[in-house]
Amino acid sequence: MSEAPVLIEDHKGVRWIKLNRPDAMNTITPRMLSQLNDELKAADDNRDVRVVIMTGTGRAFCAGLDLKQASRGEGIGGALSGTSGASHFSTREICTVTLQRMDTPVIAAINGAAAGYGLDLALGCDMRLMSESAILMPGFAKMGVIPESGGTWYLPRLVGWAKACEISMLGDTLNAEQSLDFGLVNKIVPAEELETITTEWASKIANNAPLAITEMKRLFRHGLTQDFESHSHHVLMSVLNLFKSNDFKEGVQSFIEKRPPEFKGN
Repeated sequence: MSEAPVLIEDHKGVRWIKLNRPDAMNTITPRMLSQLNDELKAADDNRDVRVVIMTGTGRAFCAGLDLKQASRGEGIGGALSGTSGASHFSTREICTVTLQRMDTPVIAAINGAAAGYGLDLALGCDMRLMSESAILMPGFAKMGVIPESGGTWYLPRLVGWAKACEISMLGDTLNAEQSLDFGLVNKIVPAEELETITTEWASKIANNAPLAITEMKRLFRHGLTQDFESHSHHVLMSVLNLFKSNDFKEGVQSFIEKRPPEFKGN
């Protein structure tokens, strides 16, 4: 396929990253994995990008690894099994690890089926908006595998131990309502409104103070492994630094003048 497996679109501080193998339900190949990882890093390094939205083209978000390649011992499946250059797939180059390291907020716009690796990608995003016609497919146990790219870490933290076991060990496909009930997604929206509503969420975030947003995400991440007292110390240090920023001054001034703030990220 000559067209790029990952498409990029920029709109006023919001970068769309679109998985682009619609004929194969956006299943992951080594080429797609490599480009996706590079694009996530590039977005995080770009100060003009304040929010990332990840979605899929066509009728799927991402249906997991390309099982046709894997059955032939090729692609990522072959690499992970040790038959096809496993050295190219260290944990440093797993997209879900990159997602967890990113300071830029990432929203998943789940437009269709998210299965296997695709489900782990969605769980690695900070927020998830789900089309009412989309489904989540945590059928790892039915395939004789485990959530290999973050699911075992994210699920207990998102929904608690018992629910994580229920989702992963039963392996039942979840519709949008079930996904919302479990706490796996933030909001269900009509399919035809997914792009619009996701853009609205992203735009609100992009219009807020980027330094504050970055610090929130960093502190959320670090707080997962810190005791309360240590975490509170880091929060205080962050607040003192933010008080010195031009963004804080703009936030106060715009509030006094009763106008929308114009944050520059400095």
